[in-house]
Amino acid sequence: MNSDELLKAALAAISDRHGQETEAYDMRGVSILADYYVITSADSNRQLHAIANSLIEAMHKLDYTDYRIEGTHDSNWLLVDLGDVIINIFTPDARAFYGLEQLWSQGKQLTLAEE
Repeated sequence: MNSDELLKAALAAISDRHGQETEAYDMRGVSILADYYVITSADSNRQLHAIANSLIEAMHKLDYTDYRIEGTHDSNWLLVDLGDVIINIFTPDARAFYGLEQLWSQGKQLTLAEE
């Protein structure tokens, strides 16, 4: 499965669980760690975990099992590593505190369809 297919499935899964202010960055040629970085917000820890679960369900439907999740049940930030696509799910306060968008400013911010 290529990184574009993973990104499309991930963005659909995030949208299904109402991720907010979702941004995606094309980091090909900029980062050796992943092709795409995605960031989204959740209003609560419960929604944060629902988004992560939706991502995992979407990957299982695609028979893609090469992923990892970093964070705990009480975390305000979960990282879902799909290999070529890295997804960060934050509560609004944690997102503002870490400001990851600043780190990815050299990548190309993708225009995402409004849901």
